[in-house]
Amino acid sequence: MIDRLVEKIKKTHAPIVVGLDPSLKFIPSGIREKAYAEFGENLQGAAEAVWQYNKGIVDAVQDLIPAVKPQIAMYEQFGVEGLAVFKRTVDYCKEKGLVVIGDIKRGDIGSTSEAYAVGHLGQIQVGNTMCRGFDEDFVTVNPYLGSDGVEPFIKVCREEKKGIFILVKTSNPSSGEFQDQRLADGDMRPLYEQVGEKVACWGETHMGSEYSYVGAVVGATYPEQGKILRKIMPKAFILVPGYGAQGGKGADLVHFFNDDGLGAIVNSSRGIIAAYQQEKYAKFGEENYAEASRAAVEDMKADIESALAAR
Repeated sequence: MIDRLVEKIKKTHAPIVVGLDPSLKFIPSGIREKAYAEFGENLQGAAEAVWQYNKGIVDAVQDLIPAVKPQIAMYEQFGVEGLAVFKRTVDYCKEKGLVVIGDIKRGDIGSTSEAYAVGHLGQIQVGNTMCRGFDEDFVTVNPYLGSDGVEPFIKVCREEKKGIFILVKTSNPSSGEFQDQRLADGDMRPLYEQVGEKVACWGETHMGSEYSYVGAVVGATYPEQGKILRKIMPKAFILVPGYGAQGGKGADLVHFFNDDGLGAIVNSSRGIIAAYQQEKYAKFGEENYAEASRAAVEDMKADIESALAAR
């Protein structure tokens, strides 16, 4: 699957992943009102609004991008109905030929970790039938519990030719409270560097043609740390959140990429899916929210291309 992701990035010339992180405040009133009229002002109505909203965005941008990243918490808030739409969104995006990164940030140990991996990436036997759960292509994984929490995911990934992105240096302002700490064992490197080193080690056990199936999450809001981690993890693809709404811009991203122009894929969520609410794209209005999202993707692509060309 990492080879397919690289191939699609080369084809689209867009190292971009659109974060499908729906919130009711982002969904145009017309879509909400239609869903509520059909299903009621309840979780089913909310889930239907999310589905129609997602579908409109995917239809508008699917030819421009290689991948999408639905954040599962934004669906879980609507209960079972929301999870059904998460699955429906995953399937629809795959039908459109997009690589799907499930942003689930799971982290546990033993059989629990394996169950998460099977549920999102693998297969489970039910009687004489092998069944798939959510069936994303990649998922995000929290490494805080150590190898016991990561290796069950890698095992399933080997079986399914799928991949993971491990949280290394996240984009949020308080990430340094733990990730920047130096451990009291004589190794004075910050924790994120040591996690990056483990990612590189884990990645050697599951390689594609050019890059590993074991990637890393490194926030665009920390470009200097990204520069360091790029050297530590030369074969790891880096998923870069924090572009746009969180303050990251193209110029911050150049060191996340290798000299071949590959090695990173940049996420933007509300900066794209709620673009029509920004002054820059207000001319599109609610009715043409999907066209505003397409324009935002095109602008993001141009920004990244310009930054990489100037480095």
